[in-house]
Amino acid sequence: MGFEQLLIIGVLVGVFIGLVIDLWSPDAILLTALAILTISGVLSLEQAFQGFANTTLIALGSLYVVSAAMRESGALDRASSFILGRETRSIQRILLRLCPSVSIYSAFLNNTPVVAMGIPAIRRWALKNNIVVSKLLMPLSFAAILGGLCTLIGTSTNLITHGLLQSHGFEGLSFFELAWVGVPSAVVGLLYLVFISPLLTPARRDIRYEEEQERNLLVEVEIREGADVIGKRVRETGLDEIQGFFLSRINRGDREIAPVPKNEKLRQGDHLLYTAKGGIAVKAPDLTDYSGLHVVHKPPRDDVQQEGSPERELHQVVVKEGSPLVGSTVEKARLLDRFGAAVTGVRRRGKRVDQPLGPFVLHPGDVLLLDTRPGFREAHEDTKDFFLTSAAGGEAVGAETSIEERRPGGKDLYISVAVLVGIVSLVATGLVHIALAGILGVAVLLSFNVIKAGEARKSVDWTVLIVIGSAIGLGKAMEVSGTAELIGRWMVDLTSVYGHRAVLAGVVIVTGLLTEVITNNGAVALMFPIALSVAESQGVEARGLFISITLVASMSLITPIGYQTNLMVYGPGNYRFTDFFKVGFPLELTLWALVIILVPIFWTM
Repeated sequence: MGFEQLLIIGVLVGVFIGLVIDLWSPDAILLTALAILTISGVLSLEQAFQGFANTTLIALGSLYVVSAAMRESGALDRASSFILGRETRSIQRILLRLCPSVSIYSAFLNNTPVVAMGIPAIRRWALKNNIVVSKLLMPLSFAAILGGLCTLIGTSTNLITHGLLQSHGFEGLSFFELAWVGVPSAVVGLLYLVFISPLLTPARRDIRYEEEQERNLLVEVEIREGADVIGKRVRETGLDEIQGFFLSRINRGDREIAPVPKNEKLRQGDHLLYTAKGGIAVKAPDLTDYSGLHVVHKPPRDDVQQEGSPERELHQVVVKEGSPLVGSTVEKARLLDRFGAAVTGVRRRGKRVDQPLGPFVLHPGDVLLLDTRPGFREAHEDTKDFFLTSAAGGEAVGAETSIEERRPGGKDLYISVAVLVGIVSLVATGLVHIALAGILGVAVLLSFNVIKAGEARKSVDWTVLIVIGSAIGLGKAMEVSGTAELIGRWMVDLTSVYGHRAVLAGVVIVTGLLTEVITNNGAVALMFPIALSVAESQGVEARGLFISITLVASMSLITPIGYQTNLMVYGPGNYRFTDFFKVGFPLELTLWALVIILVPIFWTM
């Protein structure tokens, strides 16, 4: 093993560790690894960054815009309303309507907006019909993943393989080529979700109940003239924590301060808002030791209905993997300054965080309860910081608002649907390359003002594009240095004695484990040169191996952080980390087995 191979393996190990411990965002980690290999001379500058010239990035970027247009025009909302419209008490009947529909949408749209629009619609519908929402949201995510296995545009992973095939002199994927194995996998997966997952998914109430309770547990204290705390810092007065409450926000005239710095000086007229620890507050705190403080609001009795303020909205967001918020404290994140949102609660791994929120360090998947001004969702729906999982108008208001009232529909809806159908038709018939078809589709959407240029730019997940470009560069380093050949030879030595199907099984298992550690896009980019080396050493057709790693890289079902749609439903579904393993592991093993059985049937090996 030479120096370059040792260096690459060392860099890849560092990448894996960095991604697991959330050292930086995935794009920063992979881009840094690529820079190290370039500086060390393993790659030339042109080789390192040739991944960013791949047509996959253009195609994927344009499809993000098309998905955003579908969402903004109301197409996804209309679909949600149609699917969930009929009332039923049977979880299986609900899943029988929900899961196949989501898979079909996901086959032709980016699955992130499909799930993002589905979460608030399902939660609202489940609350109205007294259905346990934890039985629905994990199947929602898994159904979206299954749909992505069936077409070229089903997920970004498929597009990466398409681009890599073309760059290595192979014929790219046809639009429905993956369907030979993807559709049977989706069918088996959907049957599992409908008939078996209800027995495995937990029955936990929607965290909206606890959020509403938390909202009602705010205690508001006014600092009046002559109070002895005026001019003193919060830490000097001890008002940051009092008798089971912690200080979550200060309202100072038209200004809000959240989280509250320890050195913030208190002023006359300040309104201090407290949240009860543990979600339990029998009565307001005793303030007899503080002169000049007056409780102006305390937790209502159970039999008293608190009226919501039309000037505020309550929203729930999930911190994205790779978000700038990751690793930052709530205080340093400055959500109030950036988004006009005060953090009133945090949940991690299904459990509420009962401590002062200012110094709390944020991780991917954390659920933040935000007290915001009206219009928050419309303004920040496409932010790179978090996924919005509450409906327009927030959780506490507008729950019965109809789809037609919340979404424009009309001309924009028909044009966006026509653009999607046009792209699929052009690519499926082979008339136009997918990158060009995507660009033409975006041009039509811009021309008819279905989406504005600024909104189009915001809708693109640039982090994903950087991850893809960097991962392709790392795959190139493995290829030119002989590292891919070395790893491939190890795999062949371990499995070849049992035949070609055992070699395929080895590739499938390694890809499946890899995609749970790093992103699905990174997994397929790194496994591509290894699969090529395995095929060359065994004298078999490589295409079946490429199809296998493409499909398996998207079958990330056993952790909430393995796939972004899992991360999105993690908090809103009130799930534990182990719930995904319990539900997803049997299904993932079944899907791996299907790939190992079916791929050699449709592609010569």
